[in-house]
Amino acid sequence: MHKIDIKNSACPDSDRGMWPLKINLIHMKFLLISMLLLFCGVATLQAQSKDKKTRTDQTFDNAFAPAEAETKAARTTKKTKSKRNKQQNYNFARHMDVKVKEFENRMEANAKRYRKEQKLKEKPQYSDPLYFGHKKKPKKRSPKKRKFCKECGIVH
Repeated sequence: MHKIDIKNSACPDSDRGMWPLKINLIHMKFLLISMLLLFCGVATLQAQSKDKKTRTDQTFDNAFAPAEAETKAARTTKKTKSKRNKQQNYNFARHMDVKVKEFENRMEANAKRYRKEQKLKEKPQYSDPLYFGHKKKPKKRSPKKRKFCKECGIVH
């Protein structure tokens, strides 16, 4: 069996032990984290530089064209856009006018329908509880002559 030497054990009071190893682990963790951050920073910088290169390449493609041609082209596109926008606005406004008229017609028709329904509900057939599902008020019969009503399910 192995004997454990108490004098050489890892103890904070002893001169020899695990303390230098612990300090090295802390330094290693710090070193690994800093390297990871450095790597991420370099990767993002490279991605940004690639974006800038592609942007500058696009702007230089038109660098050989004369400046007057660009301004004329820009002026003509603005004119066509403004005409197109006016036409679109006019069409949109006309379309909205039609939609508003349709909405007003629908609302008038609904109001008319509700007035009719209200008039019907004022009739005694719908307002008087004695009618209870009958178009005509049921007759009051003597208890001997009462019949079962199929329409409302009541004997009367």
